[in-house]
Amino acid sequence: MKNLKEELYNHCKQFVQNRLNRIEDRIANIQDSLTSETKSTAGDKHETGRAMLQLEREKAGAQLSEAQKLQEVLSKIDISTNSEVIRLGSIIETSNANYFLSISVGEITSNKKTYFAIAANTPIGKLLLGKKAGDCFSFHGNQITINRVV
Repeated sequence: MKNLKEELYNHCKQFVQNRLNRIEDRIANIQDSLTSETKSTAGDKHETGRAMLQLEREKAGAQLSEAQKLQEVLSKIDISTNSEVIRLGSIIETSNANYFLSISVGEITSNKKTYFAIAANTPIGKLLLGKKAGDCFSFHGNQITINRVV
């Protein structure tokens, strides 16, 4: 199970790293565009172009901040220990689906089993936090039993 936790954790780390790389590349491209833009005879058109690039840079900066927050959440996860109580880093097998409580990455397949990497602040994540194997909860009208927590 430790290898599975490591695999799921590494998948999440790679997801965030890829996102960071894409955003940083975009910021660099926007910066290049801003510095290489020259004043043309159509002054208003030039200023509009620069303003649009500035907005794009601000938007990319916000995305970078969000990705860094995800990286911070991952840094707080300790996959080396198991807990009976669901917490960040837990693998949860339920009667409905399997989850890895970390960050929202979506579906991850390992050894022909599907796990959903979810954040603690998602609706299902909030319901799972603090529960143990054998506990039941209701989600979207379905009664779900927690079969195993690792």
